[in-house]
Amino acid sequence: MIVCVCKRVSDHQIARHARAGMSFDDIQMELGVATQCGRCEDCARGVVAQCSVGQPIAALHRAPCACAEGASAR
Repeated sequence: MIVCVCKRVSDHQIARHARAGMSFDDIQMELGVATQCGRCEDCARGVVAQCSVGQPIAALHRAPCACAEGASAR
């Protein structure tokens, strides 16, 4: 799913970077997520928290964030 509509960043991209050990701030600089309107920041931080190095890969398959559901209605 697309987490950041402004920069077109998906949860898979964020998760891949988080599993590689990057912090949210590093991911933000690398992908540009949550750098324009900021509406996706909570959802992006949630993906990072779920998919950090210590979490199992299956954590990505949880229910989507409410912010992503609202983004698809735009």
